[in-house]
Amino acid sequence: MAIIEKTASFKELTALSDSEETNTSRLQVRQYRDLDLFFTKRSRDKDVNTLSNVTAVKRSVRNLILTNFYEKPFHPEIGCGIRGLLFENANPMTSIAIAQAAEDVLNSFEPRVKLFSVEVKPDLDRNAYNMSVKFQVLNAQAELVELNTLLEVLR
Repeated sequence: MAIIEKTASFKELTALSDSEETNTSRLQVRQYRDLDLFFTKRSRDKDVNTLSNVTAVKRSVRNLILTNFYEKPFHPEIGCGIRGLLFENANPMTSIAIAQAAEDVLNSFEPRVKLFSVEVKPDLDRNAYNMSVKFQVLNAQAELVELNTLLEVLR
């Protein structure tokens, strides 16, 4: 009876393999990075903090919604115009117009999100609106991200 010895490679012993070799997905996992526009400093090197992935996309969605037309230099088409609608009386028709404006700007200028819904509910006592935006970040984990913000006129 002959004893056959098989020498195993390091990958077989540790059960580790490169994910690029075994991954058959066509999707690329992409890292999204943006500067923190509050310009907070990192403690280790005193440089400007960066935001990554979901946090960066949430900040971008919020910034797009709150941007007026003609506010970005050389790009007058980027904007939502919600601030002008905030001076209207708080009613359901104005909330529909705000939701439509937010959907339009996100579908046009934010390619990193798949938008599911924009809900705007008027707060009649304060002449304000509660906005809830639900979306999914593309090329990231399949989680539903919700951004809630209060839109009100600052006097």
